[in-house]
Amino acid sequence: MLQISKRQRNSRWNLAENLAGYLFLAPTILVLGIFVMLPILYAVFLSLHKVQLLGGIEYEFIGWRNFNRLVDDERVWIALKNTAEYVAIVVPFQTVLALVLAVTLNSGIRGKNWWRILYFLPTVTSSAVLTLIFMWIYNTDGLLNNVLAFVGLPTYNWLGDPAVALKGIMIMNIWSTAPFFMVIYLAALQDISQKLYEAAELDGANDWQQFIYITIPLLSPVTFFVVAIGIIGTFQLFDQSYIFSGGTGGPNNATLTLVLLIYQSVFRNLQMGYAAAIAFLLAAVIITMTLVQRRLFGGAKM
Repeated sequence: MLQISKRQRNSRWNLAENLAGYLFLAPTILVLGIFVMLPILYAVFLSLHKVQLLGGIEYEFIGWRNFNRLVDDERVWIALKNTAEYVAIVVPFQTVLALVLAVTLNSGIRGKNWWRILYFLPTVTSSAVLTLIFMWIYNTDGLLNNVLAFVGLPTYNWLGDPAVALKGIMIMNIWSTAPFFMVIYLAALQDISQKLYEAAELDGANDWQQFIYITIPLLSPVTFFVVAIGIIGTFQLFDQSYIFSGGTGGPNNATLTLVLLIYQSVFRNLQMGYAAAIAFLLAAVIITMTLVQRRLFGGAKM
């Protein structure tokens, strides 16, 4: 009887502990459920329906037709191509630039605190403000053409040429996002033990060899994180493309991205179901790229 009573008390105690744990988790579960899971489930619902927004909201089940339409939509493939090109150029350049800046600051240069502030200013500046500044620079009467004219070189319509417009956004984003990743690299560099470099120096390794064989391998988990976040962020390019093109994705769809296409589908064409299908295409691409990158980095862990 004593053993049974003790088991009952232990069972009640475990139940009370579990209940207390779930009560502490309840606010987080509630927030995640409302703001994460419900929107995802609603997006799945929308992607399988044709949504009528004018004169009252009505849903018509159409199955996989929204997803089948993606294959035949030329603008989807243009947007995917533009976005993939943007990611393929911006992510490597911003990662390398961030690492170079971090190594420079970590080397003990004079006035490094001021250099940190100067490097980090683009990151804390509003994206919309930066875009407007660069639009002024790229304008036919802007700073860049004025400098070219001053040194006797021909000017150019930087914003109006489809072959150049997306590159202009790339340059702006590399310059503005690299300092954010620089801070992450700088923290990781300062965490590497100096004893490793001292031992390598005793073995005759020069600075370049120490960088290649010590710094780069030890930073691989951080590099995985930086590249993963960079890929996710660049695939979601919207505001710069919207401001540069006035929401059209021009000139000639040169700055059209998947997120801008989603915006146009919802707010211009009122096709919420089709926009949800494009959103799932974007999510699938991001997940695939992240998994491929993780495999390339050998499953690096932070």
